Amino acid sequence: MKTAARHLRTTATRKLRWGGAPVGLAAFLTVFLSLFSASPAQAELRLCNKTESQVGVAIGYRENDDWVTEGWWNLPANSCETLVAGSLVSRFYYIYAVDYDQFGEWGGRAFMCTREKEFTISGIEDCVARGFERTGFFEIDTGEQSSWTVQLTEPVQTGTGGR
Repeated sequence: MKTAARHLRTTATRKLRWGGAPVGLAAFLTVFLSLFSASPAQAELRLCNKTESQVGVAIGYRENDDWVTEGWWNLPANSCETLVAGSLVSRFYYIYAVDYDQFGEWGGRAFMCTREKEFTISGIEDCVARGFERTGFFEIDTGEQSSWTVQLTEPVQTGTGGR
């Protein structure tokens, strides 16, 4: 199971006083300098599980001149996880997810290699011959954004129409 590290940052503000009176210039400089020392917005590819089930997630992406697939991230119901930390270097990413509780899946027509246990696999050719499974991933077009979030949701339920 892969777990991405999460970092939380808390900022506290206090009043600066010199001899009991507020120090305007010191307060201004503190705020001004903190603007330049603040870390930039976090760039990443995140996946949010908006279902009531635990899901397993695998990702595929281009790295240099080869395709790489990685898995599994195990996400509890109604949680999010970072799959790719840092700025996104590819426009297209590929996701495959399995609903462990309802036995459904989110897949597509981009076939890549996976296996049942944790994996990092180079190449997408001859998956079965190399001892892997051939799995259909769905494509994510990030539009060359530096950060992107994918949300897995429950399928739409179709009613009986009053029958």
